[in-house]
Amino acid sequence: MEYLNQTTPRRFILLGFSDVLHLQVIIFITFLTMYLMTISGNLLLIIIVRINPRLHSPMYFFLTSLSLTDIFFTSSIVPVILMNIFAKDRSISLLGCAVQMYLSLAMGVTECILLSFMAYDRYAAICRPLHYNTIMSKALCIYLVAGSWTVGFLNSFVQVFLAFQLPFCNCPNVNHYFCEVPAFIRMACRDTFVIELSIYIAGGIFALISFCLILISYVHIISNILKIISSEGRQKSFSTCVSHLTAVILYYGTIMFMYLRPQSKKYSHRPSKSDNIVPIFYTTVTPMLNPFIYSIRNKDVKNT
Repeated sequence: MEYLNQTTPRRFILLGFSDVLHLQVIIFITFLTMYLMTISGNLLLIIIVRINPRLHSPMYFFLTSLSLTDIFFTSSIVPVILMNIFAKDRSISLLGCAVQMYLSLAMGVTECILLSFMAYDRYAAICRPLHYNTIMSKALCIYLVAGSWTVGFLNSFVQVFLAFQLPFCNCPNVNHYFCEVPAFIRMACRDTFVIELSIYIAGGIFALISFCLILISYVHIISNILKIISSEGRQKSFSTCVSHLTAVILYYGTIMFMYLRPQSKKYSHRPSKSDNIVPIFYTTVTPMLNPFIYSIRNKDVKNT
């Protein structure tokens, strides 16, 4: 503990952005636009669901929970990015870094679990329509959402606790634009086996297994869609499934790329460009797209 206190800085400097002015302007406008679209799109979906009684169903209960998660997820990261782009002092306090890491990781895991529940909800609605109300009861939906948030925060506490037990060689410079566990593993001075193992276990449970469950659900959904006599009905159902699967693959693919590959051995102290670009997709792009992808074809949503 004495060694840890001596090698843990009070502030970290985030080095994830270019110092070239015209690039800074482009980055600022891009992130600001995506952030505003994320907040407005997700808030609009929540409001629409609240004011339209026809949307008070399990599907939209999960969607509003996903929207809240996306708002907190992107808000834990993007405002700090926007402040740091033009700032001379890009430092963040130890507490601020820990809070950012904790919230972003918790929201990321929560979203993984919610997406798998949403896929199961669609499976129950399409493949078991007569038993849907019994299967997806109001109490079950509340328990599932509460459980996903609880698991997300508990897992995040473990990961952040382990990350800040490491002594940092490359401190206080973080070669990333926000505080994320892989970036801190690159800075570690000692063996990171324990935290890497915890990442692989958590990633295997919350990302890989959830992704496989979603694919299984959609296999059953698509097999039922093929039984639809109307070609127009099949086409509409397929286009909806493709949209959902595209969002799922984009989110899970980038998450697993960052968290389910070797960390300290494969990473050097100076990360590759992909290590800073890939997180943009699951922290900013996917939260922006979710409300549109999951609701744009619903007539009740558009009419409201």
